[in-house]
Amino acid sequence: MKTATAAAALLCLGMSLALFITMGLDKRFAKTEHRRVPEKRLFLLAALLGAPGGLLGMYAFRHKTKHWYFIVGFWGMTVLQLGALGYLVYRLM
Repeated sequence: MKTATAAAALLCLGMSLALFITMGLDKRFAKTEHRRVPEKRLFLLAALLGAPGGLLGMYAFRHKTKHWYFIVGFWGMTVLQLGALGYLVYRLM
């Protein structure tokens, strides 16, 4: 069971890193008028356990911080994902 907990933690870390990088790239694309990353893709990565990284990316790059649905959505998913991960660690360790 400990391997399942480690796998879940690594998946969350990997998806968070992917979304953090994607938020930074999208901010750069916004400044240089390149093709943007669709908002649906940002939310999909957040829903696939990447919300903590997306939340960090929002504030590190000051990107999407004026959109209420990103603030509420990313905070909500982060709380749920970290809570579920904490519960998993608590129950399986």
